[in-house]
Amino acid sequence: MLVIDVGGTHVKALATGHRQPVRIPSGPEMTPRKMIAALRKATAGWDYSAISIGYPGAVVHNRIASEPHNLAPGWLGFDFQKAFRHPVKLINDAAMQALGSYHGGRMLFLGLGAGLGSAMIVDGVLEPMELAHLPYKNGRTYEDYTGLRGLERWGKKKWRRNVLDVVQRLKAALEPDYVVLGGGNSKQMKKLPPGVELGDNTNAFHGGFRLWRKEREAARHAAGARIRIIEK
Repeated sequence: MLVIDVGGTHVKALATGHRQPVRIPSGPEMTPRKMIAALRKATAGWDYSAISIGYPGAVVHNRIASEPHNLAPGWLGFDFQKAFRHPVKLINDAAMQALGSYHGGRMLFLGLGAGLGSAMIVDGVLEPMELAHLPYKNGRTYEDYTGLRGLERWGKKKWRRNVLDVVQRLKAALEPDYVVLGGGNSKQMKKLPPGVELGDNTNAFHGGFRLWRKEREAARHAAGARIRIIEK
């Protein structure tokens, strides 16, 4: 399997059997075709037969539902399976990292990167969310305060306070058992309140691998059920 984590500043990829991911600069000029060309060059010689892609935007029924905010246009409607010539699973990037970060119960995941990714998992059921662009205060959104723009605008100290305020508001609204802060800027956080923990960017790859493992497990369960029906 090859897992691709598409971010606003970098695209990262890791395949089964490899220890170190490759990193490709992204940004506002990154189109899907440019990404695929760069990945093919960076992963030449890698062996894989299925792909997971974490995308920084809405994904519905394995299709991108909106253009990204921090990359070039051209992602909506793009046929990744045709371009890669392998089966592809598409998922929101925060949801993919959430899946790799989950350890039971009700978890809220917030990805602190170029923007603000979000997802919840409740008793094993994953629900991607789009909280970033909800209004927060002073006519700005959650992402304006907790994303990269907020970090650059207010500096680390005030940015940390903004992040913790957003965390407390969302905890009160969504009632998770715990909150995981992931994404590239989570390492900027210092002391965290009870019930809030730091994730790890490598969890995005664990989530991408889990996507295909869950499908194989479901297929095995379905096959077992069919056999039991026939036996009866």
